[in-house]
Amino acid sequence: MKETYDRLAAGDRIRLKRTLLGLTQEEMAEKINRATKYYADIERGSCGMSIETLMGLSTSLDMSLDYIIYGKTSDEKEEKKNREETTAIIGMLDSSDIRTRQYALNMLKLLFAACKER
Repeated sequence: MKETYDRLAAGDRIRLKRTLLGLTQEEMAEKINRATKYYADIERGSCGMSIETLMGLSTSLDMSLDYIIYGKTSDEKEEKKNREETTAIIGMLDSSDIRTRQYALNMLKLLFAACKER
């Protein structure tokens, strides 16, 4: 099976990690020495990226190139990090009151719905 590069999916993965890190698009663009509009276009999937930009994103977001491009978590380090992020999210929810958990669930539903519409 041939792997293909899906710019929309790659942009979604990049946006999700940036938001998990609490960074704005402007901050991320500055980290990788790119214009904010160009970075926003990457997240929207409306343009491709140079190798240099991919490497900057990989380093700044601590994501493998395989994961950015193909969505593959081929190494144990990436899988461990994904488990740690999931555990952190569950921990935050467990320590929250019912109202906060319900609000978080609604926000996640909105986030996933917005990502699917893209």
